[in-house]
Amino acid sequence: MSRHRVGLWLIGAFGGVGTTITLGLSAMARGLADRTGLVTDLPMFGGLPLPEPADFVVGGHEIRQTSFRESVEEFRRNSGVFPVEWIEACTEDLDAATRRVRPGTTFGAGPAIARLGQWAEVEPARNARQAVDRAAADMAAFAESEAIDHLIVLNVASTEPPFPLGAVHEHWDTLNAAMADGGPSLLPASSVYACAALRSGHSYVNFTPSLGASLPALHELAESTGSLYAGKDGKTGETLMKTVLAPMFALRNLKVMSWVGHNIFGNRDGLILDDPANKLSKVDTKDRVVSQILGYKPSTLVTIEYLPDMGDWKTAWDHIHFEGFLGTRMTLQFTWQGCDSLLAAPLGIDLARLVDAEKRRGGRGLMTHLASFFKGPEGVEENDFFRQFELLKDYVEAQAGGGEEAAESGPGSGPHRPPARRRRA
Repeated sequence: MSRHRVGLWLIGAFGGVGTTITLGLSAMARGLADRTGLVTDLPMFGGLPLPEPADFVVGGHEIRQTSFRESVEEFRRNSGVFPVEWIEACTEDLDAATRRVRPGTTFGAGPAIARLGQWAEVEPARNARQAVDRAAADMAAFAESEAIDHLIVLNVASTEPPFPLGAVHEHWDTLNAAMADGGPSLLPASSVYACAALRSGHSYVNFTPSLGASLPALHELAESTGSLYAGKDGKTGETLMKTVLAPMFALRNLKVMSWVGHNIFGNRDGLILDDPANKLSKVDTKDRVVSQILGYKPSTLVTIEYLPDMGDWKTAWDHIHFEGFLGTRMTLQFTWQGCDSLLAAPLGIDLARLVDAEKRRGGRGLMTHLASFFKGPEGVEENDFFRQFELLKDYVEAQAGGGEEAAESGPGSGPHRPPARRRRA
């Protein structure tokens, strides 16, 4: 019996997260690394038909002309990660994946991202339709040449500035008609890739705060093509802590008066977020979760600062000022230090494994059961991490039950109602 081949098409392939995913899959497939950090390695997922690391074939789009091997070496030098012996053992896989990466597009990406590299089309796309067609053609060529059974497009590119939506983005027919003459003001790069994926029936996951597939027209497109999609903005560090701690304050009836989060890091994502326009997208998703969980708006402040010397290492310091019994004011502070790409990459692999399991089940449309992986989960207002995780647990238990009941209960086959948001009285 032939192996089920899953194509993992990375947008921003040579970036930190894409590189770590590619090396990680190779290292696990070769038995060099264990699966610490993979949520899908927990016992509860044992009954799902999850693809193994060796089942993945990596390709992608990138605007910087480099390679996975060069990116791995850059991370090893600047951040002290990735054992040399692993790199040497995985060189063949890294080089093969590099050959599958195609020049990406800067169409609608904004000036900060466009400055990262010019390995793009010889002639820039004249309009949105041409940009989408080129991306879709690259994905199709990859799927055909590698005999891919299921193609998953995972956006791990740099964060774009916020993108305003208008009436043209409400319906697919309207948006599709506008593409022939539409410039960068019609679609950002992240949505170009999302449109290319969903139009072709591929699965799409947005791990960034960029717009991606978060517009009604592309939701409509996904429903018509049977594509799976999920997002957005992977929840890996400080915001993960917020969604774990904020429920504690709510359940203890402690009043949070202010919550300040200060973030410093030095990777390429930090460089892009040093631009005020791009930073707005990230700050928005990092800031809103506390208010959504508490049910009221304390004073909040989120800062993100770029320090090149820190490499991929990120430090977040949070200061929480809260009121307890008899008006007593108290403080909780915590410091989160982690390697940014090493926190994100396993979640990207988890998402790809779970998306493939849902595809094999026959699901389609929005996957709300993946909410716990995102800061701004599509279709789910609940941001309490534990309540989000219950969505995933319910999904897994429904699939383990098998039969018609499982098929009807999955979020890809119809509405999957999240638990009501908890609000304080």
